Amino acid sequence: MTKKVFVTHQLPGARIHDLARYCELNMWMGPGLLGVENLRQELRGCHGLICLLTDRVDATLLAAVPDLEFVSSMSVGVDHVDLSALSARNIPLGNTPGVLVDTTADTAFALMLAAARRVVEADNFVRQGNWTQKNAWAPDFFTGKDVSGATIGIIGLGQIGQAVARRAAGFGMEILAWNRTSRQVPGVESVSLEELLQRSDFVSLHVALSDETRYLMNAERIALMKSDAILINTARGGIVDEEALAVALADGHLAAAGIDVFENEPVSPDNALLSLKNVVVAPHIGSATTLTRGKMADIAVENAIAALEGRPMIHCVNPDVYR
Repeated sequence: MTKKVFVTHQLPGARIHDLARYCELNMWMGPGLLGVENLRQELRGCHGLICLLTDRVDATLLAAVPDLEFVSSMSVGVDHVDLSALSARNIPLGNTPGVLVDTTADTAFALMLAAARRVVEADNFVRQGNWTQKNAWAPDFFTGKDVSGATIGIIGLGQIGQAVARRAAGFGMEILAWNRTSRQVPGVESVSLEELLQRSDFVSLHVALSDETRYLMNAERIALMKSDAILINTARGGIVDEEALAVALADGHLAAAGIDVFENEPVSPDNALLSLKNVVVAPHIGSATTLTRGKMADIAVENAIAALEGRPMIHCVNPDVYR
């Protein structure tokens, strides 16, 4: 029997063109993202799913697709998938780790530099015609915060956190880190979360979203940070209490923030963070380079092909299903 596979978006990379040799392939061609009801309809009778982090694969959806045998997500994080529900049915879940490490670390540093040196605010100032002879320069004209030689606190010392640490070392920064499990990295001082927040000029988040890390940066922990500190988040939006962060930024308790991820995406236009000049925002582009996205798509397809051939996925989040 030929297996049926549904892909929720057109994918880059080379391997997607080979997938049809292994299955009956159906792909959502858009426009826009696939809605919940459309996903349910398209998945009926399908044995495999290749999805994005924007596709919610929950217990309700899984109950409606009894033929589903595997899910391959073009993402590292899998908080958009009900892993327990998948594992209960012995459905393997694939992801795409490793290839986006340096790309995401670059994004974190880009947000850090942009927020520290008020790049977006200055760009808007020029574009709006405010840079005139009467308003051209002064000693405090768009003064920002030094990155070189400052102290950075890295929350989550996995591969991306370590890549950020390597970049920070190049800027001569003092590097602090907190990880949920002990991890020693040369040149990095491991400290408690509280000490990290109190000492750091920049705090960069690199933990996965889970029940333990949801709202890890709540009002209480944000209050521990220096009043001139800058918070960077390229991990997951749910790690930060966005309302508490907006209040701290508006009240001057924090200097700025660089945010690539939001709790609800696409972000609502009335999100309080979007109204603040001292916040640099991006639409979840941490891994968004042509090379990296192509590699992610190829791995997602390779995971699917392995499942279709009856082999364990190359990168499986719940390998116990094979036992």
